[in-house]
Amino acid sequence: MTMYSYSAINSNGKKQKGSMDAANVPELELRLKRMDLDLIDYKEQAAKSISLGRVKVSRKDLINFCFHMEQMTAAGVPILEGLGDLRDGAENIRFRGVMADLIENIEGGSQLSEAMERYPMIFDRTFTSLITAGEKTGRISEVFQSLGDSIKWQDELSAQTKKIIMYPLTVGCVVMAVIFFLMIYLVPQLIAFITSMGQELPLHTRALIFVSNIFIHYWYLVLSLPFVLWIGVILTLKNSPTARFKADAYKLRIWMIGPVLHKIILSRFVTFFALMYESGITILDCIRLSEDIVDNEAIAAGLRRAGTLISEGQSVTAAFQSTDIFPPMVIRMLKIGEATGALDTALRNVSYFYNRDIKEMIEKVQAMIGPAMTVILGLTLGWIMLAVMGPIYDNLTKLK
Repeated sequence: MTMYSYSAINSNGKKQKGSMDAANVPELELRLKRMDLDLIDYKEQAAKSISLGRVKVSRKDLINFCFHMEQMTAAGVPILEGLGDLRDGAENIRFRGVMADLIENIEGGSQLSEAMERYPMIFDRTFTSLITAGEKTGRISEVFQSLGDSIKWQDELSAQTKKIIMYPLTVGCVVMAVIFFLMIYLVPQLIAFITSMGQELPLHTRALIFVSNIFIHYWYLVLSLPFVLWIGVILTLKNSPTARFKADAYKLRIWMIGPVLHKIILSRFVTFFALMYESGITILDCIRLSEDIVDNEAIAAGLRRAGTLISEGQSVTAAFQSTDIFPPMVIRMLKIGEATGALDTALRNVSYFYNRDIKEMIEKVQAMIGPAMTVILGLTLGWIMLAVMGPIYDNLTKLK
């Protein structure tokens, strides 16, 4: 396959540009023709410039894809026709190309799940495994419905997680801007007045002068240091599995944020575990696929231990309890589900409880961040006032 960048025109006469892989130019024209596009110009790209599997689409496109396919398959429409409708109606030109490629691979004899594996950035291992299970059990429509609901839930959860990050980040930037103004503009003027009195300055005033001089003379270092540290941490975590494991374990212990993050990860795990188990995937495969879903090395290591214990003959409840990463409620629900044979239902109940609890915890964290930032700013202003007004008050006392 060769990757081409192309210019084409649609049925309305509007010009469109994009990238698509094809064996040769006639095949490129044929694939574009199936998308109701007429090729105008093309250019062959370097093989390393674009990877087929690295095409990305939004969650909205995936949600629409799952909903459309769920409706089509439930109505008995063949998968090829459903994909053809999606290809013709998709607004995202890249996603239209993906649909065209899926159709061609299925027409060539591949299963839908096999065709999806060509796009790991769009359809991850969990997605394709669930589609495979749906194909084998004949429940493909139910799988698409569950996947659509799960992606919607992921989108909502992502929005809630961003709230925890963006709000303190915004308030922190405002506080830092105020501190910069105080240290660079206001404090030097006040210090000039104090030093003109000619008296010995107390320790906290000398400390304020020292900090103010750092802001004045090395402001570029103060601004760049957080970014340098952030890049250093990212590179360390990327190249060191041990550091990544320790960092992921520490995240779960951070005051206020750690418990929320822990519940978000567990909620994601039990939701997808229930979905996979319900679709007919074995427990060991569910655990193996969940290691990527949790996106936390500490919890993933616990899941690997649980999988090993289950493969050695232990019960699911005993194996998960030995990991020390699941709270008593999850263990209790696992025990009930294992005893009744309704493990997926029990885990969905846990997911429902956590989703509600996460929203409440996020609201509490957001409510506490504002006062915490106010206290920090108040303490900074108090220190400045004490360092400035203290010598002035002492001088006035001596004059009296």
